[in-house]
Amino acid sequence: MSHHVETEELIEGEAAEPEQRVDTDEDLAELCSEIAELALERDLRIATAESLTAGNIAANLGRASSSGTWFRGSIVAYASEVKYSLLQVPRGPVVSEEAATAMASGAASALGADLAVAVTGEAGPETNEDVEPGTVWFGIADHGTTSAERVVFEGDPKDVLAATIERALRLLRDHARSGAQRE
Repeated sequence: MSHHVETEELIEGEAAEPEQRVDTDEDLAELCSEIAELALERDLRIATAESLTAGNIAANLGRASSSGTWFRGSIVAYASEVKYSLLQVPRGPVVSEEAATAMASGAASALGADLAVAVTGEAGPETNEDVEPGTVWFGIADHGTTSAERVVFEGDPKDVLAATIERALRLLRDHARSGAQRE
């Protein structure tokens, strides 16, 4: 697991102001704002299941307007065992189409969501599975229908994670735009 700190500035005191706690990228904030609007318009409940992003997709969604109304939550399943037991991922490789779709449908089911995105992959530089560094599978569960896509991102682990977070949010937005309203 890699740990990256954007700033070396130490914030003293009891608690930092919200804008000082997390470095929110403007593009991600805009994407999340669009997702929030669509979720409210269409009465959608949204969830995530995350492996390599370790909750960062959820953190971005949670900062969006009225997230308490439409964002159901996230299951961060970093360990394979958690994917198998909590998200009903079939035993075997966890960087795969099967794992991504199982994670998405498992999160949607467990969290009562209409729309869920899941990410599983290897940011690199080393990999635990037989995939090239930067390989990410995205799973989507949209009103009971699942789909997946594979993307191989270039760059160091930090770049792969940033690209994964952005792509996952774009997938949520696109599915929220084209999806059906809750009945």
